[in-house]
Amino acid sequence: MSTSTSESPSGPNLDVTPYPGFLLAAARTESTFDEIPVIDISDAFSTDSEARRKLADEIRDACVNVGFFYVKSHGTKESTIEKAIAAAKDFFALPEEVKMELDIHKTSNFKGYTALLGENTDVTGNGDLHEGFDIGWEAEPGQLDLGQAAASGAEIGPMSGENVWPEGLDGFKDAVLEYYHSALALGRVLFPLFALALDMPEDRFDDKTKQSAAIMRLLHYPPQNPTKVDQGQIGIGEHTDYECFTLLWQDKAGGLQVKNASGKWIDAIPIPGTIVVNLGDQFARWTDDVFKSTPHRVINRSGAERYSIPVFFGTDYDVLLQPIPTCLSPGRTPQYEVVSAGDYVKSRLEATYAHSATTK
Repeated sequence: MSTSTSESPSGPNLDVTPYPGFLLAAARTESTFDEIPVIDISDAFSTDSEARRKLADEIRDACVNVGFFYVKSHGTKESTIEKAIAAAKDFFALPEEVKMELDIHKTSNFKGYTALLGENTDVTGNGDLHEGFDIGWEAEPGQLDLGQAAASGAEIGPMSGENVWPEGLDGFKDAVLEYYHSALALGRVLFPLFALALDMPEDRFDDKTKQSAAIMRLLHYPPQNPTKVDQGQIGIGEHTDYECFTLLWQDKAGGLQVKNASGKWIDAIPIPGTIVVNLGDQFARWTDDVFKSTPHRVINRSGAERYSIPVFFGTDYDVLLQPIPTCLSPGRTPQYEVVSAGDYVKSRLEATYAHSATTK
C-alpha cells in the first residue's frame, strides 16, 4: 500500500493512503445483494482506535456493495421518536386547507407542507402517494441561529432560510426539533466513520459540516390496495437521495424497497431499534461512485397508514463536490462535473416539484 500526497480539491495538502479495494469499485456495478446489513455502531463512541477502524470497515463494505445498512445502538431515545411521530400524526390530521397555508411552493428554500401527489420523484411516474412536512436547521436555545451566522459572514447557501410552522399544535415544534437535533447528533457520529472508511483522517469532514445542512421530513403514506398497485403512482417512485446520507426511521408498516444491481427489489423491512442509513448523491459525486447512491422506492401495501422520518444529511451548502483523492486511480477522469452542494440539492428539488409548481 503506497502513500500519495496530493492537493485535495476541497482543502489543503493532505496525505492520503488509497485503499486498494477502491480501485476495484467498478465491480460494484456487477454485484448484487439479497439483504441489507445490520451494523451495531456502539464502537463509534469507543476510545479504541482499532475498534473504530473495524467498525469503519464494516460501513465501507456496506457502502461499496449495498449503499444501505441498518444501525443499532444509535443513541436516539424511543421517547424522542414517539413524540415526533405523535406530532406528525397531529399535523397530517389537520384539514387540507390548513396544511396548505404552509404550502412548500410558497417558500424559496423548500420548507413546509407537500400535499398528496405534490412530488414526482420518478419523472416517469404520475406523482407520489404521500404528503410531507419539511424543515431545515433551526437553533436550539443558546445556539447560533441562521440569521446570526449570515451576519457573521458565514456562507449559508441557496437552500438555507427559516422554517415555517403550523399554528395551534401545542408541542409540535418542540417535538419535531427534538428529534431533528437527535438525528443531527447521529449524523455527526457517522461522518468520522465515513472518513475512516475512505481511508482518511476522522476529522476530514469537520470543516465541511459546520452549518448543519440537513433537511428533515415528516412523511405520511395512505394505504394502497396491495392487489391493485399502479406502478406509475406509488408511495415514492424510484429515486436516489440528494445529500451525503439519509437517516430513516420507519414504522412497522414497511414498504421501503432497495434496488440491487440486477434490478431486483429488496425489502428493507422495519427492524425495531434500528435506523436505516442510505448513501446519497453527494457521496457518490465526492467518491466518484465508489460509494453508491442506490435507487429505492416505497410502496405501502400494509393496508394501514405509514409514517416515516427521513433526515437527509449533507455538507455545508457552499462546499464543492469535487472528487476525493482516495477514490481516483491514477489517470482516471472524474465522471461528474463540480457543483456546490447547495446548488445541487436545490436543482434536484426544483425538478422533483416542477410538475406541481405549475398548478400553484
